[in-house]
Amino acid sequence: MGRWEPDARGRLQRAALELYSERGFEPTTVAQIAERAGLTERTFFRHFADKREVLFAGSAELQDLLVGRVAASSESASPLAAVADALETAAAVMQHRHEHSRQRQTVIAANAELQERELIKLASLASALAAALRERGVKEPEASLAAETGIAVFRVAFDRWTSGPDQPGLEELLRDSFVALRALTAR
Repeated sequence: MGRWEPDARGRLQRAALELYSERGFEPTTVAQIAERAGLTERTFFRHFADKREVLFAGSAELQDLLVGRVAASSESASPLAAVADALETAAAVMQHRHEHSRQRQTVIAANAELQERELIKLASLASALAAALRERGVKEPEASLAAETGIAVFRVAFDRWTSGPDQPGLEELLRDSFVALRALTAR
């Protein structure tokens, strides 16, 4: 594949994930990723700051989607309902990337540094959701509790979704997890 082929960023992401799955994250180099993608290291660094960021690309867009959805939610929606709606919207967008998400989670689970980065990403999402709720007039600690709870529920659903190829859809698992949370807190 020539360097002029379109979708350099996507090619780099696919190549990185393949190599991380085959060889592991640590031993894989940027040069190997670029070579597999049919590109140069310079092109890699035009798209990603380092080889970790290949796995976390899209975090800003996800955050923008979640915050925008919370801001657009109904005035009558409870804080947790606004967060749940935002997360269901994100789940619908992510649904078509099941195999990619599964492979990505396998790579992350095998590396402590990547696990830490994933936790930081989730904490940032919770912070952004709490700020969006405060913008809607939700006071503390309710804003932070709703945001943190939503992210915890999402993480449980996402882990179930990526645990195997024959899982129900992410949206369904997310809704089921919110139902389980309601049942748990009602006891």
